[in-house]
Amino acid sequence: MRLLYVALTTLALAGCDQNEVGDVSLGMFTTKDIKLDAFTDPVVTGVTCHVSSIEANLDLSDPSDSSIACRQTGPITLAMINEIDKSKNGEILFTKSKSIFFKAMKIRRILDEKNQTLMYLAYSTKETSGSFKHSLSTVPLYGTTAYNDAAQHSD
Repeated sequence: MRLLYVALTTLALAGCDQNEVGDVSLGMFTTKDIKLDAFTDPVVTGVTCHVSSIEANLDLSDPSDSSIACRQTGPITLAMINEIDKSKNGEILFTKSKSIFFKAMKIRRILDEKNQTLMYLAYSTKETSGSFKHSLSTVPLYGTTAYNDAAQHSD
């Protein structure tokens, strides 16, 4: 059931227009805009991420640069943390097409269990100028019931 929920949420976010919270034109003589999107983690609902990326309205491919900032905006519980993928690869939460040539921007959640921190990685799936563009944001569990509960159970 959880996988179905995550899959449906990911599909809903893929269009991202309903999640757009800002649109900044890069000038009168360009077709590129900086789009600002917001989304709530579908499992750790106390985390909201804001993502900026460039969209080129009349081009076949959007630039790969993106930036992500995630913050705690509500409760984060041990039950939520117990539901997430704890592998080193984490799980994909968000996908947005950036080209008709199969380039996409993806956001992946990874748990750093040792430091009790959620990491959110935004990255491009195609190499650009010799590099895969990426950006990282972290949300510490310190001060949440997930952190407190985990610390009590480790004794």
